[in-house]
Amino acid sequence: MNDVTEKHYNTIVQPVITEKSTIASENNQVVFRIAPDATKPEVKEAVEALFKVKVKAVNTLNTKGKQKAFRGRKYTRSTVKKAIVTLEDGHSIDVSTGL
Repeated sequence: MNDVTEKHYNTIVQPVITEKSTIASENNQVVFRIAPDATKPEVKEAVEALFKVKVKAVNTLNTKGKQKAFRGRKYTRSTVKKAIVTLEDGHSIDVSTGL
């Protein structure tokens, strides 16, 4: 069941590397940007297949795009869906190396 398919690569867009996600990594958590239509079971399946780890829980959140201005021109940032993946004890993912 852990065969890697194109769907797995489309589910997980990229890892999120911020100060907050680095602090979360100390608690066996990894943060990813995911596809807007991805569900928690799809994210769990993709992470387990791509990184060969055991997932304990998946929490998702939608970040609404903010209104910003650059040199007087207004624009809206994209709405982003993120997943906070909690790994079982003994498993880890090094997001800085990539796939």
